Amino acid sequence: MTSTRESIQISLVQLDNYGPWTVTPSPRRETDLQALQARLYAALADFVGNHDGYAFFDRFDNMIAVTDGMTVPDHERFQEQIRNQFPVTVSIGIGVGRTPTEALGAASQALQAEGSAQDADRTEQLATAGAVGDTRGSLTVAHFDVVDVTGEFTDQKAAGETSLAIQRATVSLASYLREEHEGIARFVGGDNIIALCPSLDEGAFEGAREHVQATTGIDLQVGVGEGETPHKAGYRAKLALEECRETGRRIERFSPQATIDR
Repeated sequence: MTSTRESIQISLVQLDNYGPWTVTPSPRRETDLQALQARLYAALADFVGNHDGYAFFDRFDNMIAVTDGMTVPDHERFQEQIRNQFPVTVSIGIGVGRTPTEALGAASQALQAEGSAQDADRTEQLATAGAVGDTRGSLTVAHFDVVDVTGEFTDQKAAGETSLAIQRATVSLASYLREEHEGIARFVGGDNIIALCPSLDEGAFEGAREHVQATTGIDLQVGVGEGETPHKAGYRAKLALEECRETGRRIERFSPQATIDR
């Protein structure tokens, strides 16, 4: 039986001197910047995915990743890849904490101590806080989505209205999980929200669902998975979410007896 995770490692990836670069020698086209940001995020997602991690685009010029098991040299290789393939560089803060919020806070503080994000002299810094690459035990990932989003929103409402509704649900859920459980939730596309959580019982997830429904009127369902790596926990959460869709239950926790793990 896997032990409960006592710590989590999160990396904050920040583009170096990005604001000034976007207007030097003159303002660059916004579509070009959006395309660059998308390619950078894809590079991060592929890199950490190859290490069984998870990536979130966050604000694009600031991206976050769950990097349990990844070492300092692993992060240096990613910095080298970006330097060789893109016209920008990245600095990285790596934080380890008891909860996702604590780990991201530690990563942020470590990177901030190296200088401002718009400081031309701060290039490819790699700052650490905690025992990097040494997290063990079971990690919890929760995969939320909107109940019958196609019938309730996509096929019934204007696309702009649907997008705003999903954004409201994301902000409501992310704020609640951060304040109540020190979890981190991020929108990942469509109507999907991924949350990194401490080990929580079903009542905690029901409380999160009830909060979102009370504040936004949106009904969420959630699959919960645990695993030794972010990938394993996240995949099990996806399988549990499929159980929600099949059973009509609003909360399902992955069970090896209910479905086959891959």
